[in-house]
Amino acid sequence: MELSDSGTPQPVLSPHDGTDRRKSGRVKQKPVLLQTDPNAMIGSSSAKRKRAGTVEEPDTDGVESEESSPDESDGDPDEEELKEKRRKSRSKKTSAKPAAKKAKTSKQKTTTLPVRPATNGVKKPAKPRQARARPNAAIADDSTGLFAEIFSQGHTVDAVAAEWITRYDQHNANAMCELVNFVLKCTGCNSQVNVHDIEDPDNATSKLDDLEEEYQAQNITDYPLISKAKGYASFRSIVTGFFHSLISTAHAAGILYTDLALIENIEIWVTSMSSSAIRPFRHTATVISLTMESALCTILADLADSTAKTVRQKEGEQKKKAVNKQRVASLQEKVNEGERKSGLVDTMLETIFSAVYAHRYRDVDPKIRLDCVTALGNWIAIAPDKFFVSSYLRYLGWVLSDISAPNRAEVVKQLAKLYKSKDDVGRLRAFTEKFRPRFVEMANQDAELHVRVATIEMLDLVREQGLLEPTDIDQIARLIFDTAPRVRKAVAGFFAENVSDLYESVVEELGGEEGIAEMVGEEEPDDFNEPRKSWLMFKCLAEVMKFAAEEDEDGEPFFAQATETLTGSHADSRYTLAAQAVCQSVPNLEDWEVLAGYLLYDSSSTAANTQHAQSPETHFRQKCQLSGYEETLLLEVLNAAIKHRLFEASEAEADKKGKKSKARVEEAQEIQERVALHLAQFLPRLLRKFGANPTTAAIVLRLEHVLNLEIFEELRQDSTTFAALLDDINKQFLTHVNQGVLTEASNAILHARSYEDLEEVTEGKVQKLWSDTISALRALVISKDDGGDSALSELTNTVSRIANLASISDCVSVFEAEPLSSSTSKKSPTVAAKSPARILTHLICHDHADNDNESADELVTSAIKALTFYNMWLVRSLRTAVESNTPISNLPDYEPFASALLSVMQARSSSGIDTVRLAAAGAYLDLHTLYASLRHVSPAASKTSPSKTTPPNKRSQHSNPDLTSLIRTIPADATTILVSIFTKAEKDFARKSHRNLEPATDDAVDTEPESDDDEDEEEEEDERKKTQLLLSEKRLCEVAGKMVLAIIGGVLDNNVKIRLTRNRQRLGLNFKDVLAYLDPPKPPVKSSNKAVKQGKSKAASNTVNSAAKGDGGKKTMSKEKVVEVSSAEEESGGDEEEEMNGELADDRIED
Repeated sequence: MELSDSGTPQPVLSPHDGTDRRKSGRVKQKPVLLQTDPNAMIGSSSAKRKRAGTVEEPDTDGVESEESSPDESDGDPDEEELKEKRRKSRSKKTSAKPAAKKAKTSKQKTTTLPVRPATNGVKKPAKPRQARARPNAAIADDSTGLFAEIFSQGHTVDAVAAEWITRYDQHNANAMCELVNFVLKCTGCNSQVNVHDIEDPDNATSKLDDLEEEYQAQNITDYPLISKAKGYASFRSIVTGFFHSLISTAHAAGILYTDLALIENIEIWVTSMSSSAIRPFRHTATVISLTMESALCTILADLADSTAKTVRQKEGEQKKKAVNKQRVASLQEKVNEGERKSGLVDTMLETIFSAVYAHRYRDVDPKIRLDCVTALGNWIAIAPDKFFVSSYLRYLGWVLSDISAPNRAEVVKQLAKLYKSKDDVGRLRAFTEKFRPRFVEMANQDAELHVRVATIEMLDLVREQGLLEPTDIDQIARLIFDTAPRVRKAVAGFFAENVSDLYESVVEELGGEEGIAEMVGEEEPDDFNEPRKSWLMFKCLAEVMKFAAEEDEDGEPFFAQATETLTGSHADSRYTLAAQAVCQSVPNLEDWEVLAGYLLYDSSSTAANTQHAQSPETHFRQKCQLSGYEETLLLEVLNAAIKHRLFEASEAEADKKGKKSKARVEEAQEIQERVALHLAQFLPRLLRKFGANPTTAAIVLRLEHVLNLEIFEELRQDSTTFAALLDDINKQFLTHVNQGVLTEASNAILHARSYEDLEEVTEGKVQKLWSDTISALRALVISKDDGGDSALSELTNTVSRIANLASISDCVSVFEAEPLSSSTSKKSPTVAAKSPARILTHLICHDHADNDNESADELVTSAIKALTFYNMWLVRSLRTAVESNTPISNLPDYEPFASALLSVMQARSSSGIDTVRLAAAGAYLDLHTLYASLRHVSPAASKTSPSKTTPPNKRSQHSNPDLTSLIRTIPADATTILVSIFTKAEKDFARKSHRNLEPATDDAVDTEPESDDDEDEEEEEDERKKTQLLLSEKRLCEVAGKMVLAIIGGVLDNNVKIRLTRNRQRLGLNFKDVLAYLDPPKPPVKSSNKAVKQGKSKAASNTVNSAAKGDGGKKTMSKEKVVEVSSAEEESGGDEEEEMNGELADDRIED
């Protein structure tokens, strides 16, 4: 039998081979070391390796017999022998080159061993490998044995595994002892076992107990598997790679099936360590066991593929006419051998799973549980016939309730891989039925946001497989109204699929696409008023959104009110947020003009003509008819779709690299102009149809904010179109009392005033608005006493409109204008004959005592807001006049307003934390701080070089001495009231947050009785409690922030600082950061940087502005920024405080 063919590489021969080489060409090559049969015995391989040392010994007899042959010794060689010699000489030459490359003198281990590592005679394609980091070289150098071989430079895990199999064949006890010591070394344990311990497997548990005691005595807290030390990044991959290669090499050599003691001995030691009470032992052994299981899964899959291929070959052979019975028998024998090996591997898998995984998947260490989850997911992917069954899938389902968020996320990740395959739906049906409620629960209520998002994405795959119930689908669809943006974005696709499913069912009900085409007829591209097929999609969208929103309707008003109170501005409703998420997923929403035409369609005519229901077009219109609630939802969707379209246009100006091209910019501008053109046409019609309802009116007014008003230059004829739009906005402002409508209308007017070309038209409409509101104010003041509650309500609404209008328009001249004599009422000359500012002051002084009337409270609050804006515009005008050297005729007198605020605070002393009293206190502090900002205002001429022209101590008085009379300190009696209000806010927050306060040192400060408004707080819902707690903290920080600003501005007694800082460390970080601005300045830094100083000055100005707006100082800023404010009286800080005060005066507070 010939041992090799010509294609086998030639080994390098020793120097002695040249003298004894045979003359005959029949035997020239060394015996092949590579086993072509993967089932060959180790013994035969090792025997061949022994013969490699002496080349002549094994073939001596054969050589002598060949040399004594008369055919080769006598006579000349014939022609055939010459050809054979030439052929073999050529093969020798071709194989000599690769053989010469193998001659190396280095000590590096190679894989030219009798036992090849896991190739089964087939060379696998080389994979791109990155340079891996080795552990600390000192650790590898100090180690010996298998650990040193694996972690030494130049050694591969495949080569080390093959060498270990060879040593195991020579002396299995020594090799097994070496392997166990390697495992112990991987745990960080320096103790070792000996051969006697290996030979006594029954004593393995007791030996491990002794090793655990020695390990505990060393007090080791870290172990290599989880070490973050330098060099250990690849430790885990090297260890797992070695054991994977070890099992694969044993399979390739056949020893895995012939010597069952190999895997049994490894299991004894590793399994015992996996149950150890010491975490390094348990974790390392578990990882090794899971790696061995993964390697066995790969072998099982390979055996299954090989057996199936052999079965197909046998069946093909049997179908032939001339059956080769010998080949069929050989193939059947190969099939039987493969089934026998598969049975052995299956037994090994069961043993390791039951001994290790079944216990460690619920280990106390979350890292071990995470390794188990990841491993099981890999096993299912590698060997689905074995592990893709309910008995193993349930382990993944149980970990869904793991307390560790990474473990839950990993389970969801592994399950998502399984649900992607449509061929495996049957295997997942029982599992999904059992754990579907847990899926839905995690999507709705999981504590970690990323787990919720991943679960929603997985549930989308489950829905595609048809494994979700309708109730589950509806429950997940409601998450489109969730408060978390990531959740809304994740569920948008799920929600869009629900809309598509409903649309398909409705289309089928109407007779399919052909039936709808007959009903709709031919669609005109630019005619958005005629019915279209996409109307049906919008109707389905509205129905799905309505159904999803029905459950939470009751909670919306309180949520919106609380959010608006906390933020100080109108917040987007949950419908707006849901629409923003939906518009990116639902088809046809890019054609927002069609949706606008659908909303403008008059459905009342369709409802009236029910007798013509037999008409296909009428039937289609009735099917698309919207309810009022659905119209509101689609208006929100329209708003979001327009904004999304404009955003896409702006994003399209640049490519992925951020480079803009002329074509892209022109295309984006064309889209924006087209959107503005169509919106300008739709907006007045939408206002006329939906302006009566406050909810829809606010949504439509919000559309004006994104309208590019420059488009009216192309449309207007004497500005009539734009003026008509402003008339519609003014009408909404004057007819509605809802604060949301007033806010949106005010913002729309402010947006219109931002365009200089349309400023003249806008200013005329604003002045007309002022005239109407002031006239209404005078008329209602006269009839208030006789009109009862209705007149009070009308007066409250009018004052609220004035406050909103004062926030966007200069109201100084309006508030100071005296009425004409003809317009003065004889009925109430003392009130109506006054200026609007004095009328509002009168309302504050005389309408504050009725604490039980909400309208009266709102009236006082709105009047306070309006007069606060009036004084801010006053300070701004004074500042402008001084800086421009314009003479000031009369200085304003804000003492009546201050007295009115003080009277409100005094009259409501028994009301506790009262909204009106807090508003009065905040306005009182802001008023004095606001006029204190005029202390350093100077003409523009002296600002050019103030340090050279005017002495610093006389600069303010020299520039404008009259302004100093406006700077007044807060009286002592008002200070006492302010401190009492702060004390009540402090106690209210401490009670609601369950915090303890420092004992009061001055009992005279807080002499007012405590309020019992919050006695029933415990009976409120949890969410409402949380909201009330946030509101209480907001009130506390707002009052404290305004008092801090007053102290810094020098208008409040500096002794109040001691009272403010009493509970500084007890009421949370927000309160602590507010009081941080009272700290003394830090010593100046030697290296002065001009840019840094400018940044600090600007930050200090923003801090003052934020607190004046009612932010309460909640924005966290470094204490160094206070230096520029607190040292304003010093020479070096004058200009910086000037800038701060100027920004405060120019600031406009929006409600």
